[in-house]
Amino acid sequence: MRRLSLAAALLLAGTGTAQAQTAPKPAAALAPVDSARLAVAERVVGRLVPAGVYQTMFDTVFTEMMDQAFGQAGEMPVAQLARLGGISEDKVKALGGVKLREIVEIYDPVWRERQKRMMQVFAKGMGEVMAKLEPNVRTALAKAYAREFTAAELEDLDRYFATPAGAHYAAKSLIISMGPDMTQAMQDMMPEMMSAMPVLMKRAEEATADLPPERKKGDLSPAERKKLAELFGVDPETLEDDASSATGTE
Repeated sequence: MRRLSLAAALLLAGTGTAQAQTAPKPAAALAPVDSARLAVAERVVGRLVPAGVYQTMFDTVFTEMMDQAFGQAGEMPVAQLARLGGISEDKVKALGGVKLREIVEIYDPVWRERQKRMMQVFAKGMGEVMAKLEPNVRTALAKAYAREFTAAELEDLDRYFATPAGAHYAAKSLIISMGPDMTQAMQDMMPEMMSAMPVLMKRAEEATADLPPERKKGDLSPAERKKLAELFGVDPETLEDDASSATGTE
């Protein structure tokens, strides 16, 4: 599943839609887009995000990634094996590929097939979803281009994308951004990114150290609890210190 998340992140990052993973914020009112610039921008974006590109990406790139993943390293994740064996991840890695495959065969003989089917479902479903979203992506990106580039710059881009080299680049840029080279680079970056998290968390704590701690239910006055209950539409006694504890989710 980690590979699925990585691939999806690469895809979304390719068109700047990764922010869709977070809750939408109220958009500030934008000035109208110049219609002449927008017309050219729509042609440019139409080449950068051609119809069916997302379906193609999931049909082809995902299949290639899946074959690579299970052809080279089709074992259970190291962390999962470490939990199953009650040993450290370093000790799991030291066991070697042969032993790891034997362990997987005992725990879950059909693990590879299970993962493949899950990835196939994910790829097909995400391809269908993104195909529906393509028009919205093109519309938004065209407006963004019309705001960012001058009419002359847009005309230059349009002429370039009409050339053989430009057309090739425009048609393949998204697919290339999610290809095996980028995927491998992202995988190589993960250890360093993860190792940086403790330092960043400490810095975040230091940056907020002078702020008062989050208030708990017992810190609220009866009037505040009543107001919160009214806003939530619940009984004051059902309020929790942590909202996730009431549902078991975040």
